[in-house]
Amino acid sequence: MLYPMNVRIRDRDVVVIGGGKVAHRKVLGLLDAGAKVKVVSPELTSDLLSLADADRISWHPTSYEEKDLEGALLIIAATNDHDTNLAVKMDAAPHQLVNLADDPAESDFQVPSFMKRGRLTIAVSTSGASPILAKKICTQLEQTFDEQYDSYLEFLAACRKKIISSVKDGTVKKQLLMAITDSSFLESDEREGRFAALLEEAIKEEGQ
Repeated sequence: MLYPMNVRIRDRDVVVIGGGKVAHRKVLGLLDAGAKVKVVSPELTSDLLSLADADRISWHPTSYEEKDLEGALLIIAATNDHDTNLAVKMDAAPHQLVNLADDPAESDFQVPSFMKRGRLTIAVSTSGASPILAKKICTQLEQTFDEQYDSYLEFLAACRKKIISSVKDGTVKKQLLMAITDSSFLESDEREGRFAALLEEAIKEEGQ
């Protein structure tokens, strides 16, 4: 059983063992999250080499050794040799989390397929049963949660701050937070004005 969570890895050390296409995909996701990525591999794909030349990743052009794992929060074993990937798992310290790209069942964590719309992130996992199906589901979700959710999430975030700072009654806060998630706010061109009126009315009622 997996425990789903979002992990903040900005400026944290992550090690990727392997320099192929799978490693490249993993590295891109890690860089998007702001991680400090070290790649250990005698050779790199041209895309990874470009990242190394641009100093976006640290490249150690050697075969894997246990010392390569020192200081890493997360470790991804993405070589084309299963025995090497298992060795990485065995060498990791108890506090380090390891993902084996070719063996989800033996991994401490799995990287799900996901879609993003601004602040909205939806992750889909089949627990390793079918990554292809997970990607298909994400494609369907992208059609449901289209580009309008970018601005809508920014609106919700701003409203939440105002509600928390302006309204004292817990029940009223919850009612307002629920109200702005109604689909009519998502589709409205005047949602800021509608929210301002709702908030003003709630504050007036509290003051009576």
